[in-house]
Amino acid sequence: MRACLPALVCMLAVAQEPSGFGGLRWRMVGPFRGGRTVAASGVPGQPHTFYIGVNNGGVWKTTDAGHTWKPIFDDQPTGSIGALAVAPSKPEVVYVGSGEGLQRPDLSTGDGMYRSDDAGRTWRHLGLADAQQIGAVLVDPKNASRLFVAALGHPYGPNETRGVFRSLDGGVTWEKVLYRDAHTGATALAFDPANAEVVYASLWQARQGPWENGAFKGPGTGFFKSTDGGTTWAPAMEGLPTEGLGRIGFAVAPTDGRRLYAQVEAGPKSGTYRSDDAGAHWVLVNAERRVSGRGDDFAEIKVHPQNPDVVFAANTSTYRSDDGGKTWTAIKGAPGGDDYHTLWINPETPDIMLLAADQGAVVTLNGGASWSSWYNQPTAQFYHVATDDRFPYRIYGGQQESGSVVIKSRGDHGQITFRDWMPAGFDEYGTAAPDPLHPGVVFGGKLSRFDEATGQSQSVAPRALKGEAWRFLRTAPLVFSPVDPITLYYAGNVVFKSTNYGQTWQVISPDLSRPEWPLPATVAPYTPKATRRGVVYALAPSPKVANLIWAGTDDGLIHRTTDGQHWKDVTPKQLGPWMKVSQLEASRFDPQVAYAAINTLRLDDLRPHILRTRDGGASWSELRAGIPDGETVNAVREDPVRAGLLYAATERTVYVSLDDGAHWRSLRQNLPITSVRDLVVKGDDLVIATHGRGFWVLDDISPLRQLTAMDTTRLFKPQRATRVRWNLNTDTPLPPDEPAGQNPPDGAILHYQLTAPAQEVTLEIKDASGRSVRRYHSSDAPEPQEQGLNIPTYWIRPPQRLATSAGLHRFVWDLHHTKAQGQPGDYPIAAVAGNTARSDQGPWALPGAYTVTLRVDGKTFTQPLDVRMDPRVKTPLPALQQQLELSLRLRDALERLAAAGATPEAEADRKALREELSQRLASLQESDMVPTLATVAAAEASLAKVR
Repeated sequence: MRACLPALVCMLAVAQEPSGFGGLRWRMVGPFRGGRTVAASGVPGQPHTFYIGVNNGGVWKTTDAGHTWKPIFDDQPTGSIGALAVAPSKPEVVYVGSGEGLQRPDLSTGDGMYRSDDAGRTWRHLGLADAQQIGAVLVDPKNASRLFVAALGHPYGPNETRGVFRSLDGGVTWEKVLYRDAHTGATALAFDPANAEVVYASLWQARQGPWENGAFKGPGTGFFKSTDGGTTWAPAMEGLPTEGLGRIGFAVAPTDGRRLYAQVEAGPKSGTYRSDDAGAHWVLVNAERRVSGRGDDFAEIKVHPQNPDVVFAANTSTYRSDDGGKTWTAIKGAPGGDDYHTLWINPETPDIMLLAADQGAVVTLNGGASWSSWYNQPTAQFYHVATDDRFPYRIYGGQQESGSVVIKSRGDHGQITFRDWMPAGFDEYGTAAPDPLHPGVVFGGKLSRFDEATGQSQSVAPRALKGEAWRFLRTAPLVFSPVDPITLYYAGNVVFKSTNYGQTWQVISPDLSRPEWPLPATVAPYTPKATRRGVVYALAPSPKVANLIWAGTDDGLIHRTTDGQHWKDVTPKQLGPWMKVSQLEASRFDPQVAYAAINTLRLDDLRPHILRTRDGGASWSELRAGIPDGETVNAVREDPVRAGLLYAATERTVYVSLDDGAHWRSLRQNLPITSVRDLVVKGDDLVIATHGRGFWVLDDISPLRQLTAMDTTRLFKPQRATRVRWNLNTDTPLPPDEPAGQNPPDGAILHYQLTAPAQEVTLEIKDASGRSVRRYHSSDAPEPQEQGLNIPTYWIRPPQRLATSAGLHRFVWDLHHTKAQGQPGDYPIAAVAGNTARSDQGPWALPGAYTVTLRVDGKTFTQPLDVRMDPRVKTPLPALQQQLELSLRLRDALERLAAAGATPEAEADRKALREELSQRLASLQESDMVPTLATVAAAEASLAKVR
């Protein structure tokens, strides 16, 4: 089988090319709390270097034993990773298998194999795209070009790219060497440590159903051995269970090729099995479910590199056995809810280990006595996202395996750190609904009310009465009415309504799921009973009309009510059973208009599906032009300001439509490839929840609201800017390598578009009186970086210059007046507690109205700009005006001193005066408070010295 670049990769590459939105940039918010990780490897001979593959988070690398991690796979067309391996004989060669490599209720598929020949700096695709799920990669210890791949195959349907594949040329070509049928894939591989011609593999016949938690298995599962380098294979099952088999994980002792261990899922015969004759015979040595239970999730077992009787197993805890698997002791894990998947042990120094879990990856250098943190990996898996109306606004979501989170969109210390987020009081899966009338109160999960002020949660879930049977999924929809903010909606198989914050609930719908349905063809050859099991997966109350609600189910139905009681089936003819209505959006402009994101991944259909109705559900149109196959759609949202401006969240990125869905364009920009599960528009920001890279924000989408044609040079009307200071405090700052999310740009974001390269670009800001506040020119040198002191990197403004190239550009005015020529610009600025004035900046601009003027090769464009004060600051405007006018007098005095000549004898006095004036300016500008009388008097006294 010849490796080739699959069509999906080609299409995604086209979609990722610059799309005319170059000035728009995503920023990573966090939180830094690790997510589900199953691929892990260290590098023998490099004891502090490790790689991990995160489910929908890409590949990461550390060279300092897990203190810091860096993403190294973000420019590739998939972020779903299930396996990776470092070539033992050539450690700069790294192989990555995409797809999660598991069978579980929630997963993302990949597109085959990748290889790096420079330790992860660059990558190339190797084929096997249709495998979708790679469970393991095994590289010959002496030959970096000989490798085996365990291809698990499609999780939701049959396919032929399954089983064990072998390559003898580093992945250029592949040969299928172990295959049973289109329903059975491979999941694990190992060599005999003394003879790489002896290869072991496990096959796993499993399938996920189109309904959540629908899982099937079949008779194809088994354990196999090859003694001729993988050309022929034979079962090695004597002593192992043969009925009800699930996943088999296994390991070979590095010091004794005859000693094998296996974790076997087989109902009552599940357990840890051992072979002492190279797999010819097996015996059960331990049947504890804590060690070998839940084989679909946990099947990891590893043998100590120097002692075949010392064994490690990963489950909800990580266990160690010193007697060949008979008895086990937990060495890491519960209590804590940890789920562990993969363990790598350094063959040269066994006390060095890498452990991958649902919470990220951790490293030990001392045999497990202590571990590195997983609170340094922004790889959280979120299902939904919500925001509130505080300043800065908070972002809410439920994180897979790690509970909930509420995080500020802007930190007060220049970045978003652990100071700025906390648990939100509900479980890991649920949807969040911030109370619009009570800041800091949020409803979420299944179902609770959390009060941030007290940190307490209270269960407010509906209570079933006798004879009632309700069904709920872990991501049950939950939303406040946009029209009536005390009305809260929740859904299982029926829709619930509460008008007293969950104290009582009213059922307002019948069961809206399908009462019966034919089995989807993708389920064959399994024949489960087609019982009623669907639920309402999406709810969309109208932002315009009370009691108008849209409801969509995971089994492919859409209903609508106009009175909050009676429901009409408005299912599009395009929908079949189990085409999941992933998310619904009721239009803010027309109550007859709604949009539906249809996810068909669980039907083994990776095509995008977005539907729109303009007549209350009587008819629906499909909207997918511009979104390539492979981009399963999870959510679609309408912009609240511009009708017809839509955003779509897909399994790999974000798309935007300027024409009501008729055409879509990639909005990926600098966003890593990852599963985007939900998005919301908050003011002028687009906020997304990813399932592997945490929360991200696209700051200032106002250009998208104004775009009509891409061939017009223009200055876009800016969003309202907010004057916000950092609170640097006087405590020891966080170390520069402390992980943190990014703050929004500091100042007013100004976007302009050039249709062709320009010779000269200028940008000027004037206040309401017409006074020039700041002026920039494309020939200006980038602002110099601060030097000489240990300044945290997030304090340093990135240098910027007015771009003259064609395209959409962003420039940030920092909301300061021009500084004086010759004004001192070194740190420290002033020895005042809490001082946030910078001696290399001019005075802060006042809140109020400004005019921005862009000049491009003689053409002039003008837009108004509104600047507001930080809403938390209550200082009266007259006090801020006094502060500014006195500051400008000090600045101008500094300017005059710099321009005036002086004899060498007088230069020392002049320099001292400049320093004095600069200190007075810093004291005035240190806060947004009313200047003290002493500060004003000192400034006036200093000004009097300037002639």
